[in-house]
Amino acid sequence: MSIELYYTAPSNAVFEEIKQEAIKLWQTYDDEFKYATQKINLIKDLENIGDNYMYIYAMFDHNNQAKLYDALRPRTQKRIREALMG
Repeated sequence: MSIELYYTAPSNAVFEEIKQEAIKLWQTYDDEFKYATQKINLIKDLENIGDNYMYIYAMFDHNNQAKLYDALRPRTQKRIREALMG
């Protein structure tokens, strides 16, 4: 993992894309107990600082991280990949 890149905020475009795609993914969850709503509201309040983009990514289990990753554009995928692998 590239520690420095992991904790460095990406461009606003990359951050907003991760944010929007994560919200879309949470909206596919059963929300009977408002768990997804809580996650969505948390994401909406996050700003593009530090590692917030990776915090959003890390909210998901491995299967859903893969879904989120696949929904992103190649440049955004690259940023996540570089942050995780260095």
